[in-house]
Amino acid sequence: MKILAPMPGTIIEYKKKIGDLVKEDEPILVLEAMKMYNNLYSPCDGVITEIEYKAGDIVPKNAVLCVIRRNE
Repeated sequence: MKILAPMPGTIIEYKKKIGDLVKEDEPILVLEAMKMYNNLYSPCDGVITEIEYKAGDIVPKNAVLCVIRRNE
């Protein structure tokens, strides 16, 4: 499952790293957009398998910010 940027902005911080377990609705990262900090949450239980950007990177709308492999 991919976490996409809902709007263009700047990555402030990732709260998780590759290999971390996450639960549904757990915060994954903070995206600053239009001078507001937005927490982006996990849509499912799983494991972080990819992180495409780092803190400080500017991302466009719909950029893939990270990938979660669902627990089965």
